[in-house]
Amino acid sequence: MFVDKVKIRIKAGDGGHGAVAFHREKYVAAGGPDGGDGGRGGNIVFQADTNLSTLVDFKYKKRYFAENGKPGSGGRSNGKSAPDLVIKVPKGTVVREAESGRVMADLSTDEPVVVAKGGKGGWGNSHFATATRQVPRFSKLGLPGEEYEVILELKLLADVGLVGFPNVGKSTLLSVVSAAKPEIANYHFTTLTPVLGVVKVEEGKSFVMADIPGLIEGASEGVGLGHEFLRHVERCRLIVHVVDVSGSEGRDPIEDFKAINGELKNFNEDLAALPQIVAANKCDMATDEQLASFRSFVEGQGYELYEIAAPISYGTQALIYGVSRMLDTLPPIKQYEIEHVPLSDRERFARNVFDIHLEDGVYVVEADWLMPTLGMVNMDDYESLQYFQRILRSSGIIDKLEEMGIQEGDTVSILNFEFDYIR
Repeated sequence: MFVDKVKIRIKAGDGGHGAVAFHREKYVAAGGPDGGDGGRGGNIVFQADTNLSTLVDFKYKKRYFAENGKPGSGGRSNGKSAPDLVIKVPKGTVVREAESGRVMADLSTDEPVVVAKGGKGGWGNSHFATATRQVPRFSKLGLPGEEYEVILELKLLADVGLVGFPNVGKSTLLSVVSAAKPEIANYHFTTLTPVLGVVKVEEGKSFVMADIPGLIEGASEGVGLGHEFLRHVERCRLIVHVVDVSGSEGRDPIEDFKAINGELKNFNEDLAALPQIVAANKCDMATDEQLASFRSFVEGQGYELYEIAAPISYGTQALIYGVSRMLDTLPPIKQYEIEHVPLSDRERFARNVFDIHLEDGVYVVEADWLMPTLGMVNMDDYESLQYFQRILRSSGIIDKLEEMGIQEGDTVSILNFEFDYIR
């Protein structure tokens, strides 16, 4: 089964919590805090695997969670960091965030890519010991790992894409010029999945050609196979547009040419703007008038045209040399640039960024970055509360509350934790 687009959920591991512990040893009085740090959570890593050609495995498994880091322990023993979860995908897979559509990774090389980072481990209480705070009874929680719903989209890595109406001879052409063995039959939509073939030009020189399932007019509205497979042409450097110049199925080759280019434009204007070479197939069945008329039209549009008869390999070698010459002048296969998280999204987790508003007499403080800090506070420990108060003061939250006119005894709510304000 050929699957080239799936949606899955990934979550990196959470960091392990720091430990609250105190040194205990015979004849050693007041050994002091010695809680260790938590380990880092495992990353979610994507890596291209040339042995894979489809995303079918992800059709049955939709959730990929990395392990959490281990918590720290006494004796300043740090928790073990979790291993990364490596997810293998076919080469050419693009990873997008489902919600925003931004590109998170393009697996077009052999380099692994970290898509979701594991959370950092929390500090043990040994980090919080000072000359005046010698018995800290609090530690820091591990940070949560990043979690995303992502879309995996396979876009084949091919230099040349064959496009055209069904049954115009694309599969035959690919089988003649490469070692690929696509199914060939005299009916529409024989090719149901893209097929790749390596075309050898001369010793040490070759390129990859992809046979894309046939388009028909109205594909953008879902007619026939629709645009389902055109994503595999998006990376191509060059399009070879195969046309039945003989009109053997009762169609006008000029109108066919216009219709397919119209469908390419409907799918993606950048795709329609790619360089094209036109292969006038079945030229052995066409009349001189048909050939002359079609050549005049195509060359008038600024395209190179090659007359071929694919089943008998007539003209195919000249076509391959023409394709190779044009590829020499074109940039390499397209790679998608990583789109980083917009600043507006990062700001929610940036320190000192907060919002305070009054709601039924309660001062509600919104500050996502405070979540791990609040989680480590021991409400029964005076020094822990003092530490939390200093964070509120240094971040400007208390100054803002006083500016808004807060009075002693008023209620403050921070991430659903409520307390009475005391000067």
